Amino acid sequence: MQDDLGWANLNWEVEQACREAWPAAVETVVDGWLFRQSGGRIRRPNSVNPLRGKRGAPEAVLDAAEAFYTSHGQTPLFRVPEIAADMETALDNRGYQTEGGTIHLHAGIDELAEVRDEQVTVSPTPSEGWLAARFRMGAYDDADRRIFRDMTGLIVGDKAFVSCVRDNEIAAVAYGVVRHGLLVVESVETDGRFRQQGLGRRTVGGLIDWARRAGASAACLQVVADNTPARALYASLGFRRELYRYHYRRKAIAA
Repeated sequence: MQDDLGWANLNWEVEQACREAWPAAVETVVDGWLFRQSGGRIRRPNSVNPLRGKRGAPEAVLDAAEAFYTSHGQTPLFRVPEIAADMETALDNRGYQTEGGTIHLHAGIDELAEVRDEQVTVSPTPSEGWLAARFRMGAYDDADRRIFRDMTGLIVGDKAFVSCVRDNEIAAVAYGVVRHGLLVVESVETDGRFRQQGLGRRTVGGLIDWARRAGASAACLQVVADNTPARALYASLGFRRELYRYHYRRKAIAA
């Protein structure tokens, strides 16, 4: 059983690993806060994130963040984890709206199910077929495609891009990154035509199998809090430990 310091250390290790598994094109540290900017629709690489340790006064950081994102033509967005919620009052005072509640799940590698499927393919780089499937499932526009391609090229560490084939086409995808022994599971998607067939479980299972062979000792992922099917999938694989939650706060735009 971990003590409070042990859980705090784990939480911040997960924070860092998840950021590194989905890197942003631009990252700037301002007084203990990380401003991330990539463009496109994905929130994580386009938001302000708290760093561990001493952080600057919320009002001053908020001023700097609004100037930063406005200079990039974007609406200011803050990611607020439960483990560092010191920005909440300042965001309330400026009318920032809440969205996107998400949960961090964690499991030791030995707690996770062993799932193998000969139709699951693992590659250290995303193939054109993998990317095409991901873009199709996510309804990516041209800008999102470019940003996602650039992002995958920025990932540091052991990584794997996993796909599951049905009817001679890629029906499910995911990717994972191992950082300091921790597998981060990312971008899990199943084509709507092939859902309810266990393909997501096989795909993530293939990623876990790869991570075991890569020497990972634990795994984590992020799941939208109200995504009941996804949470059931991850629980079936052994992801039953909730670490902490986070949400986003977005600058309200006057009508």
